[in-house]
Amino acid sequence: MRTRETSAVSTEVVVVGAGYAGLTAAWRLADAGVDVVVLEAADRVGGRVFSQLSPSGVRIDHGGQWIGPSQRRFHALATHFGCSTFPTWEAGRHVEIRHDGARVHYAGAAPDTGPGIAEYERITALLDHLARTVDLERPWATQRFAEFDTRSAEDFFRAQTHDEDALRRLALAVQSVWCAEPREISFFHVLFYLASGGGYEQLMETRGCAQDARFSDGADAVARALAESLGGRIRLKDPVLSIRQTAYGVEASTGRGVVRARRAVVAVPPATVERITFDPVLPPERRGWVRHSPMGRVAKVHAVYEEPFWRAAGRSGIATLYGESPVGVVFDNSPQDASHGVLVAFVYGDRLDHWAASTDTERRRDVLAALSEVAGDRAQEPIDYVEKIWPRTGWTIGGYECFVTPGGWTDYGRNGWRKPSGRIHWAGTETASVWNGYIDGAISSGERVAGEVISALETVGQPG
Repeated sequence: MRTRETSAVSTEVVVVGAGYAGLTAAWRLADAGVDVVVLEAADRVGGRVFSQLSPSGVRIDHGGQWIGPSQRRFHALATHFGCSTFPTWEAGRHVEIRHDGARVHYAGAAPDTGPGIAEYERITALLDHLARTVDLERPWATQRFAEFDTRSAEDFFRAQTHDEDALRRLALAVQSVWCAEPREISFFHVLFYLASGGGYEQLMETRGCAQDARFSDGADAVARALAESLGGRIRLKDPVLSIRQTAYGVEASTGRGVVRARRAVVAVPPATVERITFDPVLPPERRGWVRHSPMGRVAKVHAVYEEPFWRAAGRSGIATLYGESPVGVVFDNSPQDASHGVLVAFVYGDRLDHWAASTDTERRRDVLAALSEVAGDRAQEPIDYVEKIWPRTGWTIGGYECFVTPGGWTDYGRNGWRKPSGRIHWAGTETASVWNGYIDGAISSGERVAGEVISALETVGQPG
């Protein structure tokens, strides 16, 4: 039996993960003259941002896809590499389908009136007020930090109101932002995230907010450009199995061999960190942080049509659904030139668990039934139907970002969030202070960790 050939490579820094965080870190390090090798388990770059052509040739984004005006780092990279954007389509009437089946058409951010809306708006205003007290660089210094972190978002919401319609609205908001249920997520993490993104409206709305624009060539266009600039420094389909720290550096072992370096940057989600063996084991705070940072549960389903027929009927293709449908939110994801029509349906949290366990035929039937409620009967007959169920996806095992469970920040945040573990430095959108959980946050984390590593490399006698 022939054994697989292995090799040993030496470099200054090894970066684990070729998502936006790892690519940015490697790019910044290389630009500073630091020798770097990037190891990526998948056969592509981009991580949780993944664009692909549908069978009919329409580019669709399976993961993160939007860019907002205040996401300055993302805009700067897009401009640097010449990656163009176009406004998210939102012209026409939106639709809200309530839990009792009632359909309400509206324009703007939300219906002006309706069951639970007044209470929902009161509570979201309170969330913004509390989020303004969060210390983004030292979250544990926030007033009432432990109080907020030891309770779930659901606990807080139910302490504020008994209005079930308001609670449904709040639940869908949590599902759509964190791909989790309110009972699962730390209330402090909700506040931290709101503060990080600039407030509730910034996270939820379209024009001028986080969903303002899309990329003409897919949201991973910038990642692909970064990878091209790094050239042969990236090794795809080469998952890191273990990282050993020595007196002189680190050794990252893969199926192909060992990469020896002075420092390592680990730029993968906390849940993926658990798939790597560390020697010595990571500090208790880091291990605890990882255990309290599960990935969200989400699927994106794209239905492609010959044309965006709903636009001619005065419909925007934007919808929120509160009933029995597995779908929670729908957007018009058509290409800029409207050469085809595309609707994207999001399935979140508990609804995903039930829907994903169904047969292929049942899943398709249920999603298309929801889309027909949003766009009309023609939605039942797409030319392409493409599912991306993120908890079933390779090395990512969830999406789009991790969230922190109650108690995670209190017990492990100070020393587990992003503090280096010896010669291992941590990047990834979950380590960002601004736009945490978004592509912009991943980019800023790569910039931060590159500076951190350069400083460590330049320090004479830097302790291991």
